[in-house]
Amino acid sequence: MTASLTRRQFLKNGCLVLAVAAVSGGVTLVNLSPASAAANFKPHAFLEIAPDDTITVWVGQTNLGQGTQTGIAMIIADELDADWNRVGVRMALAADVFKDPKWGVQLTAGSTSIRHRWDLLRTVGAAARLMLLRAAAEEWNVDPARCSTKSGKVHGPDGRSLSYGRLTDAASRQEVPKDSPFKNARDYTIMGTYRRRFDMVDKVQGRTQFGLDVRMPDMLIAVLARPPRYGAKPESYDEKAAMAVKGVRKVLPYDGKVAVFAETTHAALKGRDALAVKWSKGDVPDLSDKYIADLFGEKMSGPGAILSQGDAEKALAGAASVIEASYSVPFVSHAQLEPTNCTAFVEADRCRVWAPTQGQTASLQAAAEATGLPVDKIEVMTTFCGGGFGRRIESDVVTEAVALSKAVGRPVKVMWTREDDFSDDVYRPASVCHIQGGLDAQGDITAWRHKIASPSIFSRVSPEAVKDGMDSSSIQGLDDMPYKLPNRLIEYVLVDLPMRVGWLRSVAYSYNVFTVESFMDELARKAGKDPVAFRLALLEPGSRPHKLLTALAEKSGWNTPVPPGRGRGVALTDCFESVAGHMAEVSVDRASGKVTVHRLVCVVDSGVSVYPDALTAQMEGGAIIGLSMTFNEAMRFADGGVASTNYSGYPLLSMTQVPEKVEVHMIDSGAKAGGIGEPSVPTVAPAVANAIFNATGVRLRDLPLDTSKLKKA
Repeated sequence: MTASLTRRQFLKNGCLVLAVAAVSGGVTLVNLSPASAAANFKPHAFLEIAPDDTITVWVGQTNLGQGTQTGIAMIIADELDADWNRVGVRMALAADVFKDPKWGVQLTAGSTSIRHRWDLLRTVGAAARLMLLRAAAEEWNVDPARCSTKSGKVHGPDGRSLSYGRLTDAASRQEVPKDSPFKNARDYTIMGTYRRRFDMVDKVQGRTQFGLDVRMPDMLIAVLARPPRYGAKPESYDEKAAMAVKGVRKVLPYDGKVAVFAETTHAALKGRDALAVKWSKGDVPDLSDKYIADLFGEKMSGPGAILSQGDAEKALAGAASVIEASYSVPFVSHAQLEPTNCTAFVEADRCRVWAPTQGQTASLQAAAEATGLPVDKIEVMTTFCGGGFGRRIESDVVTEAVALSKAVGRPVKVMWTREDDFSDDVYRPASVCHIQGGLDAQGDITAWRHKIASPSIFSRVSPEAVKDGMDSSSIQGLDDMPYKLPNRLIEYVLVDLPMRVGWLRSVAYSYNVFTVESFMDELARKAGKDPVAFRLALLEPGSRPHKLLTALAEKSGWNTPVPPGRGRGVALTDCFESVAGHMAEVSVDRASGKVTVHRLVCVVDSGVSVYPDALTAQMEGGAIIGLSMTFNEAMRFADGGVASTNYSGYPLLSMTQVPEKVEVHMIDSGAKAGGIGEPSVPTVAPAVANAIFNATGVRLRDLPLDTSKLKKA
């Protein structure tokens, strides 16, 4: 499928509300509003205008705290020429009309909410504006070309005006325009400006309803006793003891676990404790950090799938100098604040689900499989999410809630504890890599050979996508690095382990960019060249990466003297249709090894800065997450299962580690809108590691950085 729009494939349906359906060759506008002229003008599934001039933007993208819903409304409202003070946002039920026009599923992931819908959202506003304008022109009996729109009104040639609300009836009877031209970027009055987020006031005042807040009459809370080791099964448990706990109503074995139903969460947890489940040894009872490290070492010594450009082996053999280095990154947890949860109510002929989910289509499918009901008998209500970072793409908790509600015939809220979240997470894959780089006599790169071993996300979620042993999701940031390299070879080795791996913010870019950008600095040092100049020579002049790195050097004062005792480092990435880079300025206490990040400068080119406030917040938040992964985050394993079962064993970045200054600078290159949430993370760790080296001469190649190696002997 393509994300481009025809903007005129009108399917008559005896009605008049435009919806959007993804089809081969573009996006079709489908008229859905009743011909009998409803009170509200609904020119699109995304848009509704009431006679009182209020404008509602219906969105299918999950509110994860990233501000996307407000950004979506800004795009539609700007093309509509709406009065922003009359605009609001509401979350819609899961539906085909809200599916990603490129991916064909309703999903909030991959920084796609705006970049995959850029033309679609503008078309919604532009088409509605033209229908309103033509309705007013008909009422005045004037040429529509002589009318204009501004701030929620249509203005006529003689000074008359009609508000959009006043035109809802007439506009509902307008045909979908054959062409609804977009505004010129210079005429935007809402996009590119700072606006209050629609969700912020309620969140600050504690009124926002998250998944945890869902309540229903006659609802039971269910918690599950989950295996402490991978592949372990319950061999025995004390049902009587659990049922003796006040408030516990039922105990039920389910899918290799044991569910406890109770009137309250507290009672359910006490009942689960009382079960005293005895578990089998599991599939890999010897699983531990050492077991994992040994397996990676074994895999790195064997062959893998090859992706090659040029002849890296020959170029390495003929290079004036060759350097090599090995890097490693650990499994990383999503560690979202709101624990995993879902509420479901299965009745004879329908199923309702309330979930803080990023994957509505997957949730619908999971509920259909668990109930046997057709999808049109299932409703998925998406709640606000207390963080997600990719974890809530998974529909495992939806399956649990639906199956358990069906089993007891009552509404059921499944609650995971913090320990459940860490122990049964879908981790970002760990990886180990070895890189060899060749330089000619002038210090220019002649070859790059990169061997990487990691578990495969696609082998779990989409096995057919792993072709001849190559998982494209595992080499993001390697096969598409922005640099011009004449000879490059990537070798991927799949590592099989029992833990689930999945999508986490920036996915493979979050670790592959660390290795690439760290090694770029190592090559620059070997060549005796400035790291920024070394990179610029590998970038196409005038390209977005070249312009961004040039701006980053300028904004960060790269060529100015470094304060005594400090070092600076840079890193660059081109991913999710945006370009981003960081400069870190650090100092190191050589007695303790403590690293202080004094300054972090980010420059980002997302094509169009639709919502600058949210963009800034995303880059700042991504910087904090990136620093947390740089210094703190690593899952630990022991005794066949997970050893890091809470924040106490998985520390996140503390306030004392946050830089004194985080600067965000935006470049509007005029390209289509790109992603923001994902590109904010990958370049943080390598910028810091490069800065540490420039301050101390010590190269740290493993995440999280072992700062004890920075102590003076």
